[in-house]
Amino acid sequence: MRFQHYTLPILLTGLFLYIFSSGCISSKTSLKNVAVEKSLLWEIQTPGAKEPSYLFGTIHIIGAEDYFLPKGTMTSFEKSNKIFFEIDMAQMSDMSSLMGMMNKLYMSDGKTLKSLLSEKDYKTVVDFFQEKGMPIIFFERMKPMFLTVLTSGDLDPGGLKNGEMKSYEFEFMEMASQTKKPTGGLESIEFQIGLFDKIPYEKQAEMLINAINTTEEGGNELEEMVKVYKDQDLEKLASMIESSDSEISGYEDILLTERNKNWIPIIIEETKKQPSFFAVGAGHLGGKNGVISLLKKQGVKVKAVKP
Repeated sequence: MRFQHYTLPILLTGLFLYIFSSGCISSKTSLKNVAVEKSLLWEIQTPGAKEPSYLFGTIHIIGAEDYFLPKGTMTSFEKSNKIFFEIDMAQMSDMSSLMGMMNKLYMSDGKTLKSLLSEKDYKTVVDFFQEKGMPIIFFERMKPMFLTVLTSGDLDPGGLKNGEMKSYEFEFMEMASQTKKPTGGLESIEFQIGLFDKIPYEKQAEMLINAINTTEEGGNELEEMVKVYKDQDLEKLASMIESSDSEISGYEDILLTERNKNWIPIIIEETKKQPSFFAVGAGHLGGKNGVISLLKKQGVKVKAVKP
């Protein structure tokens, strides 16, 4: 796989994973409104559709030793005529397009990390990235939320290149390429990047400092996230994200709810055209505002695929 083509989407999808996991696991986490079975793979039958389609909850980046496909996944994939992701991974091979988006990774109005942070916190950031061999001069104007990806070794893009890490999106994309299945996206990469402009830079900088402190203290909430994922417990994932202690507290509507709602008419329309396979972050599926619940409210039959 041509890893160099995917560096930017790794940052984007890895960013969502980090935000949903870092700091979101707390003793206050509850499992209220448990409504769905434990399963990552779901069959969806839209009224008017001749054949069923499938919905799969991914974890964007995971250790190779933890990567697995639930029984029935390959069969569901093979039955589908088109593969959908949050963003169309096929577009990520267009380097000219990606390079054109690079300026959107940077803050506007002359903002810099130094202007957002106290002298102490700024030194923390400088020292952290210096130890990683990444001088701060390269990141001074970058939106802080993108830098959170680089604070965790678990989300190191280099791990994908050397095989230590896997991405469900990249694996499904490779399978689609090998079987010559067309791909699509539920939203554009421009839209995803734009989401972060809705979160104040000061809040993003605060998230960055929290991420660095958590890493240096040896905390690894991602391990808990991976455990819950391997247990296929979508409702617990949803409750983690909805926790009042979550890093995205106050921004759930922007990063999750509104996106889920935007996807529903697209999913319904596409499933009426042909059997399709939708691979999106597992954090989007559970909960009262999750994709599964929203589809059911629209009269779509959704059931867990069990071996």
